[in-house]
Amino acid sequence: MTAHPERTQIQLANVLAAMGSPLRLRIVRVLADGGEHTCGSIVDGVAKSNLTHHYRVLREAGIIWQRPSGRETLQSLRRDDLDARFPGLLDALIDAACLEAAAEV
Repeated sequence: MTAHPERTQIQLANVLAAMGSPLRLRIVRVLADGGEHTCGSIVDGVAKSNLTHHYRVLREAGIIWQRPSGRETLQSLRRDDLDARFPGLLDALIDAACLEAAAEV
């Protein structure tokens, strides 16, 4: 697993590009609860190889932490780092994602 970027290395363009995928937005929406989640517990019906790609994009952009735990990898949101770098951005993105999800129902 590639190292996570330091807080000061998180770039706005990378965060916005990573959040441009509806699936990655959905992952971040789930992780916004503040907990750690196993890879397979976040979204259903997506191939493991596809999820691995999306988690890598989110990790490399500095949006999530990934931590090995036994045979699983736990994902969590880097809220403190993102709020420190770009105050209000994460909440705005999550709110917009929630509004879009509600409109789809």
